[in-house]
Amino acid sequence: MSEMQTAAETLQEIGWGVSIFGSARITPDSPYYEISEALGRRLAQAGLPVIAGGGPGIMEAANKGAFNAGGKSIGLNIKLAHEKKPNLYQTHSLHFEYFVSRKATFFMHSAAYIALPGGFGTLDELFEVLTLIQTRKIPQVPVVLVGTQFWAGMIDWVKEQLLPARLIDGDSMDMLTVTDDVDLIMRQIQAFCAEYSEQLGDTAILPE
Repeated sequence: MSEMQTAAETLQEIGWGVSIFGSARITPDSPYYEISEALGRRLAQAGLPVIAGGGPGIMEAANKGAFNAGGKSIGLNIKLAHEKKPNLYQTHSLHFEYFVSRKATFFMHSAAYIALPGGFGTLDELFEVLTLIQTRKIPQVPVVLVGTQFWAGMIDWVKEQLLPARLIDGDSMDMLTVTDDVDLIMRQIQAFCAEYSEQLGDTAILPE
């Protein structure tokens, strides 16, 4: 509870941001690292804080892009055996002992979610986002999957198995955008933020 309270107070001060998920095992020479860094940079330039896991790989790239662009770069750090230390590109560092409070923090003040390639942790975060949107526990914000080839098999499985069996609603796939186009991602997020801030009368999530 103390972890969540500290996180809530910090994010309340920072305002709405964009959460980026992805593997700690992606290396800096990967094109996905490059895309994540570009997204962090572009989001920061648009005035949107970047929220990432604080570790290496995709998380580091997102934080690095935002940090080097002079934006707000939030790291939700948790100590793991294969992640020796937090990355160095954080303007705001939150530290967690428990996954449950760390994951819940992603859903406190995010105006969009971007998932790049990752393992079980990334899938866990992605499907929880979709579940929370589906059950209307959080607003229907943009959810973007970066890596069309990487995600193709999962998307096909959902369409071939879940939809025909009516285990999800027919319009469930509308929650997702699958693309490798950074410009498209930025346009979608900025359009949503402008519309949502107008609905709420909250300029804190209006991109620059």
